[in-house]
Amino acid sequence: MADIPATGGETLLFLTDEQLRKGIEAMFFAYRGFTADPDRILEEHGYGRAHHRAVHFINRQPGLTVTTLLDVLGVTKQSLNRVLRTLIEDGLVESRVGTKDRRERRLHLTDKGAALERELSEAQRGRMRAAYRAAGPQAVAGFRQVLEAMMDPQQLRHYQSMRDGG
Repeated sequence: MADIPATGGETLLFLTDEQLRKGIEAMFFAYRGFTADPDRILEEHGYGRAHHRAVHFINRQPGLTVTTLLDVLGVTKQSLNRVLRTLIEDGLVESRVGTKDRRERRLHLTDKGAALERELSEAQRGRMRAAYRAAGPQAVAGFRQVLEAMMDPQQLRHYQSMRDGG
C-alpha cells in the first residue's frame, strides 16, 4: 500500500498516538451530533437508542427474526425483549409467526412504527447528506472504508448483507 499523504503533512500509515487520539475524539463528537436529533425525538416518545436501533433494522429488513435482530444488535435476549415488548405494546412493531418455522417470530413495523422510523432517519439523513456534500465523494468513500475496516467480521457480514439488499 502506498504511503498517502494526508492534510497537514501527516502520513496515514504512520499515525502517532496523538493523531489517533484526535480521530477517536472526532468519532465521539460526531456520534454525539449524529444521535442528538433522534435522541430528542425518542425522548418525546419515552424511547431510547435501543428502540431506535431495533426500529431501524426492522425497517431495513421487514420479517427479520428476533434471533437475527439479537445477533445484529449484539444485545442480550432480556434487553431486546424489553425493547420489543414496549414497541409491540405501543403499536409500532408486529411480531408474526414464521410461515416455514412456526417457532420463529418475524418482526414488521406497523404504519405507526414506519412513521417514527422515517422521522428518526430523516434527521440523520439530513446530517449525513450535509457532511457528505461538504467532504466530497473521495472523502465519503474513504470514510465508509474506514468504518468497514473497524467492524468485526460478523458485524461486517451483517452490514454487507443489508447493504446488498439481503
